[in-house]
Amino acid sequence: MTTTPAPFFADLSEGPLGSRAFWVEAPDLLRLRIAHFPSEDARGTVLLFPGRTEYVEKYGRTAAVLAEAGYHTLAIDWRGQGLADRMLIDPRTGHVDVFEDYQRDVAAMKAMARVLDLPKPLHLIAHSMGGCIGLRSLMEGLPVASAVFTGPMWGIRIANPVRPAAWAISRVSKSVGLGHLFAPGTGAASYVVANVFEDNTLTRDPDMWDYMRRQVLAHPELQLGGPSLHWLHEALAETRTLARRPAPKVPCLCFTGTNERIVDVDRIRTRMAHWPGGRLEMVPGGEHEILMEVPATRAHVLSEIVAHFDSAGEAEVLSA
Repeated sequence: MTTTPAPFFADLSEGPLGSRAFWVEAPDLLRLRIAHFPSEDARGTVLLFPGRTEYVEKYGRTAAVLAEAGYHTLAIDWRGQGLADRMLIDPRTGHVDVFEDYQRDVAAMKAMARVLDLPKPLHLIAHSMGGCIGLRSLMEGLPVASAVFTGPMWGIRIANPVRPAAWAISRVSKSVGLGHLFAPGTGAASYVVANVFEDNTLTRDPDMWDYMRRQVLAHPELQLGGPSLHWLHEALAETRTLARRPAPKVPCLCFTGTNERIVDVDRIRTRMAHWPGGRLEMVPGGEHEILMEVPATRAHVLSEIVAHFDSAGEAEVLSA
């Protein structure tokens, strides 16, 4: 695997000292960006799967907490977002050819962990769209000792009367060559740039809102707008397919806000109710970005995550 240094905006990320990024190629030759957030005397490594529109710098503060707890973090710019290769002529459109293509990016991430000789066991944190990608990865044997999901996209929140239309429009757009157009109700503007803090759907914390906003204003190349109609159809199909499959046998912790307004909470409840050894915690008042929430929520969630990783790591050592 060939890797070369990639830009990394350390001042905006506020991650652990020595954090850096690399260019890597997915198996289909698309260029991705992977960031390594180091930890001294680490006892494991976290694979961090970001959500749609996100980029590695956004998780610097989270990685800093994990580093203090003794975990390296490896995060990725998925194809079509961050500084990875964009998929369409208009780079502001979120797009993927086939949803399973994200598994090629996961393969590059696993290879990078080997190249950097990062310590095992591996653990997973997956947010939103990353939660959809992560669920398939676990079902296909991602070698992690435990998994954590925050606001996972195991379904997209669409009003029931509108859902058939969303399926129909997105399906037809592919056949008539209009799949590159933005999904209804979305556009080219980045959410945190186009909106104000009041009643936003991401976080209740004005400091974290400013943190995200500062990053994409300083580097507009990180911005991403709404998804394409093609992406919407792929996402609807992928979440439906995964919903029909049994949960993987991996210790799992899931956090979802009680004010979640982006992903389908009923799908999350159903999945976690049938996950052996899994636990769902509904975060009071929480919005979509649980790891970007108010300080008390972040502190609680991250302490629970670290305890979950520690417990799974100890169990793996005892069973070895």
